[in-house]
Order: sequence, then C-alpha cells, then structure tokens
Amino acid sequence: MAKPILTSQDTDFPQWYQDVVAKAELAENGPARGTIVIRPYGYRIWELLQQILDERIKATGHENAYFPLFIPMSFLEREADHVEGFSPELAVVTHGGGKELGEPLVVRPTSETVINHTFSRWIQSHRDLPVLINQWANVVRWELRPRLFLRTTEFLWQEGHTAHATSEEAQEETLKMLGVYRDVVRESLAIAALTGEKSPAERFAGADRTFTVEGMMRDGKALQMGTSHDLGQNFAKAFDIVFAAEDGSEHHVWQTSWGVSTRLVGAVIMAHGDDFGLRLPPAIAPYQVVVMPLGGDDAQSTVEAAMQLVRDLEAAGHRVKLDDRLHVGFGRRAVDWELKGVPVRVEIGPRDLESGTAVVVRRDTREKASVELERLIQTIGERLVEIQQALLDETEAQRLTRTSLISDLDEFKSTIAAEPGLYVAGWCGSASCEEAFGDGTGASIRCIDPFEELPGSEPRCLACDNLASHQAVIAKAY
Repeated sequence: MAKPILTSQDTDFPQWYQDVVAKAELAENGPARGTIVIRPYGYRIWELLQQILDERIKATGHENAYFPLFIPMSFLEREADHVEGFSPELAVVTHGGGKELGEPLVVRPTSETVINHTFSRWIQSHRDLPVLINQWANVVRWELRPRLFLRTTEFLWQEGHTAHATSEEAQEETLKMLGVYRDVVRESLAIAALTGEKSPAERFAGADRTFTVEGMMRDGKALQMGTSHDLGQNFAKAFDIVFAAEDGSEHHVWQTSWGVSTRLVGAVIMAHGDDFGLRLPPAIAPYQVVVMPLGGDDAQSTVEAAMQLVRDLEAAGHRVKLDDRLHVGFGRRAVDWELKGVPVRVEIGPRDLESGTAVVVRRDTREKASVELERLIQTIGERLVEIQQALLDETEAQRLTRTSLISDLDEFKSTIAAEPGLYVAGWCGSASCEEAFGDGTGASIRCIDPFEELPGSEPRCLACDNLASHQAVIAKAY
C-alpha cells in the first residue's frame, strides 16, 4: 500500500501543516534560525491578498509610504510599555562598517517609534490632520518557537499609522480598519472570524485599546489574524507630536496603528486544508483553474483543445494554468494540483472531445461532473463563486459547532483539553481570573465582548464567581 503523501490532520495536525507547506511548495526554512524562504506559489498567494488589501486601504484614504528598517534604541525607550513589551523579541545591531556604533540600532519589530519621530516634523497645525499612512514592509521579531508563516523571525506585513485631532476620530479609525480586515478575511479568505477587543494582558504594548480578528482553525485552535490599536496619546506625548488648533491652542494628536501579515497565508492553510492538501478560496488562488489534457492516440488534438479552453477562460477573467505534462502520469498530475488547492480542475481527453464534453472537478468537495464544452466557461464561473461561498459557510458552521458556553472552571479545564474550540464565559475583568483561565490549559482570552453574536455568557465570572463585566472568548491559540 502506498504511503500517504500527507500526515492525516486527525493524527498530527502540526505535522500535517508542515507537510502541506513543504509539498505544496509554499515555503521552506531559511539558513538562519526562524527565517523563511517563501516560494513563488506561496508568494503569489500573498501578492493576491496584498493587492486586495492595498486597494481597500487606499479606498479609505490612506497613502503608502516607507520608513527605515533600522531604529535607534533610544526611540523605543521613549515609550515605557512599548520597549518593555518588545524587549524579548528585539534584534539589535551594535556594529557597522567594522566599528562599534555610538548607539545600538533595533531592526524594525514594528514602526510606531520611527514613524512618530517623523510625524513630529510633519504635523504642526490642525490643517495637517488627519495623517493616514500605510507601509508594506518586513519586520523582525526574535521568535522562540518559529513556525513557517505563523511565527517567523522575519515576516512580511502591512502596518497602518494615523494621527487625528480628537480621540473620537482615532477610535472611529481603529474600528474602521478592523472592519476592513474583517471583510477581507471573510470575503477573500473565506474565513468566518470573530472580531472583538483584546484583554489588557493581550493588548499591544503602548496602546490604550487593541481590537482583533480571531479565526478558528480546523483543529479547533484560534489564530490572531489581524489587530487594530487605539494608541491614545501615548506615542504623541513620547515624541512630542503637537498641533495648533483653530483657536491657537496646542494639543497632542490622537493615534492608531493596525496590521496584518503573512500569517494570513498560514490561516488559509489551516482553516481550509484537508488530508489531500490545500483548498484555496478562488479569490486568492494563484490559479483558479487548471486544465489537464489527457494523453492517448490523438494527444495533439487534445492539447490544442485544452490550449483554446485556457485562452477562453483567461478571456473570461480567470487565472488559468495549462498542465500539458503528458510525460507525467495523469494521477500524479491530479495529486499535484490537489496538493496546491487549485479550486477547479478541468480534465479533457480524446473521448471527451468526441462527446463534446469535459470533466470538471471541484477541489473543495472533490466532486466530478461531465459538462458540455459549450457550457464550460459559464459553468466554471459558477463553480468558482460556489466554492468561495462554500468554504466560508464551512468555516462558519465549524465555528458555531465548536463554540460552547461554559460556567464551571473545572469543567472548562477538562473539556478544552479534549475538545479544543471557542469557549464563551463571563469574566470579571481581573488579571488573576484571566490567569486562572490559562492555568493548566494553555488557553487565553482571545477577545472580549465580540461584535458577532455568540451564546450569551453567564452573568458571573468563570473563575471567581463575582459578577461578570465582560463576555470572554477563551481558546487555545497559535
């Protein structure tokens, strides 16, 4: 019996994930510990997602810019919570050009400090506000337990940074960008994620409030997919970003920052993949359709028909790949494209040409159907729409099925160990009770008071039984 290409999800989900990343040719480890080489197929997924998100960000009035990779250590030290939060993850340059530097330079872990140093020069008057900036860049955080796409020492992301005249404007911006992330995750990645606020323990270092997009993966664990931060005036005061109001009075600006990263590629793998490989949503699939001519006595005619079909599909606006590797067995080629998660596969051979049909295979369900050639373009367009929606519906159903209301701490601890999922409970807001949720479980509060409707939480705190002030969503997470 042939050895399975991938480890089964039920047997070892983390190993399954590593198998998919390698065998679908998405990425591999770099030579330095924790670094990543993103292969062309994996990078194309990121590019497509980047294009979608970049358009959405610009549509909200933001402009792209670029800021330095190296940040003076003194910049981070200006905001106490910020430097304390990031210190364990910093990569620091102490020598350059063969000499010791007068001041150590931090390799960008995030850009609040260097961008706010710049904002302090750009902003003088209320007429300069708001400032709406986005940056596509790489960042470095020294991860203890790296995992490709999910946590790597260097990764790619976008980070938005804005400055406003009032607290209300900044809070509106924070929630607006959270909504952009939620919509992209839902509409393009086909993941029915939750949105809500982070607890103080999970809050971004230096922020007043942090809001999050939390997705559920197929093993029941949560994944933070994007965050949006209301920074208040913390960085404005640290970097003396002051503007003159219309009446001449001076005030510190109010700020936000927000970001998503190549972690989203990992989310797509873990939210949709199965034991046969990736299942990519058509919106971000490098190839939405692969056309596979079969060999045989009249292989040339079959290849020519397949090439024409590719041209017709491209004219209809689809991303298409012709797989005319007739020297490779049909089964091997089919397995390759299943691994890579191409949403629709079209198989056409001599007999199909004679009957005026082709076989259309959906990757999400692996269902096959014989379709008349004259209806093929329309049918494939319909299938792509159906697959995008079906994948979203599947993640929504899974999230609902694996979301439980819990009111007993001991029951929660025994249940989450055997059945990972989202657990909804009351929380009084104390740090000690938040620690109790994770004690012995490895779980944490993923968000509080989620914007999506969930089972109503108990009126009392899961840990201390005092009156609850928040609805908490607790889960094990990546």
